[in-house]
Amino acid sequence: MLGAAATLAGETVRSKQCTVLARGRRALHGMATPPAAVRALVAAATTFRNLRQIHGHLLTSGRVDSLGPALLRRIISLPSPHLHLPFAHRLLLSLPSPPLDLFNLLLPPLASSTDPSAGACLFVRLRRGGLRPDAHTLPHVLKALARLAPASLPLVACTHVEAIKSGLAHAVVYVPNALMAAYSACGHLGRAMQVFDEMTRRTVVSWNTALTACADNDRHNRCAGMFTEMVEAGFEPDHATFVVMLSAAAELGNLALGKWAHGQVVARRLDMTLQLGTATVNMYAKCGAVSYASRLFGRMTIRNVWTWSAMIVGFSQNGMAQEALELFYKMKDASIIPNYVTFLGLLCACSHAGLVDEGRQFFHEMQHVYGIKPMMTHYSAMVDILGRSGHLQEAYDFVMDMPVKPDPVVWRTLLSACQLHSSKDCIDIVDKVQKRLLELEPRRSGNYVMVANIYSDIGSWDKAAMTRRVMREGRMKKMAGESCIEIGGQIQRFISGDDSCPGFDGASRILHELNNIMRKWEPVDKILLADADI
Repeated sequence: MLGAAATLAGETVRSKQCTVLARGRRALHGMATPPAAVRALVAAATTFRNLRQIHGHLLTSGRVDSLGPALLRRIISLPSPHLHLPFAHRLLLSLPSPPLDLFNLLLPPLASSTDPSAGACLFVRLRRGGLRPDAHTLPHVLKALARLAPASLPLVACTHVEAIKSGLAHAVVYVPNALMAAYSACGHLGRAMQVFDEMTRRTVVSWNTALTACADNDRHNRCAGMFTEMVEAGFEPDHATFVVMLSAAAELGNLALGKWAHGQVVARRLDMTLQLGTATVNMYAKCGAVSYASRLFGRMTIRNVWTWSAMIVGFSQNGMAQEALELFYKMKDASIIPNYVTFLGLLCACSHAGLVDEGRQFFHEMQHVYGIKPMMTHYSAMVDILGRSGHLQEAYDFVMDMPVKPDPVVWRTLLSACQLHSSKDCIDIVDKVQKRLLELEPRRSGNYVMVANIYSDIGSWDKAAMTRRVMREGRMKKMAGESCIEIGGQIQRFISGDDSCPGFDGASRILHELNNIMRKWEPVDKILLADADI
């Protein structure tokens, strides 16, 4: 009965709308439609085509200025308003003095559209028209500017000044939240944290935005301390908080921090959402706990392309190339369309396992089957695949045929491959790569060191000496080697030549003892210790 009543009510509404539209069309042909009738016709219109017809009538009757706002509101209220944004944008700009609420109506979909610059331009038009933005204006403007970062920094700063002058920077919490996100997107973490420190009132979203700003700007170490401050201030972390914490632990390679964050999710009985599950899989995989990541991945009932890609990248980064490829085929069987991260993981897997043919196939498939435009990291990975396997000339030709200008990482990857397979046959390639690389990074000492080592390996002593002379005359010093390990949940850093770190004497004593023990054992092949005089 209830279902029949609902159906009858829906048909009644549609019948009334059709009646109004029919009357409206007849009235429109009379060209003397009163404003109230046009407004009723606009309200009853259910398709964009109907509204375009009404707009045409308003143009011919010269009433766009008075009735255009009602038409614009109805267009934005239609399902999928992003399909009609260009028309709505033009309609707003054609109005002589549109009110602020019309700008506020159009800014949210423009800020989320494929062309956020239209939202920024609309804000400039708003200010030039003498209107003052309110609390509904600035967050969406800042969202558009964040998507245009980092070039939008000057406009972000101007918007910040606007917010301070109007008092909105402290009156409503979502304005400073949006400011933090915009500054962070522009790479200015200091300004983002200044906004956070000056906030008189904060929410969980404020803390999450600050945490995300730290993570996005490679200040992952600050996330743990900020999380502690958040809890001590009485705020309850949510799913977004732990996604950021797990991402920070993944980037740091800090398994202890990642396990702690995962434990907090379990202890607080938070639902393992798709995003949270993907972040957890990514954390365990990047921290080397592939078995944990694989087990969690297998227990997830819902997975998207990012979940699959995180597991594929985890396998490839931990030397499990075959597992990465098998998972990719399972991903295709599950009708999941791969993305650029998926193929980056596959190319890295092929590089580590020496799968040249498979690497070529994936690179071709990425472009010509899935229409994914390769990024610089994909080109670098492909050069690594070819270079590691000794295909130096093919790798050089591949770089020269790239449709974009190779960056220093691509050239350095090729140079590393030349060092791995150093011989007099590759001297011409080394000379060409050296010239290109030193043009891009003339002051990077590591490039000179690598080139000098290659020349030494192939017996070109004069060229090696000349390269080192260039370093000396340019007063370039080799960067000290650095490594780090995790002990008891803390990251310990070791720098070559630095004996000031805590525990240095004890570590040296243990290494000396281990060296003495190893010398007592007869190696299987004496050649292995021929040059190991420690």
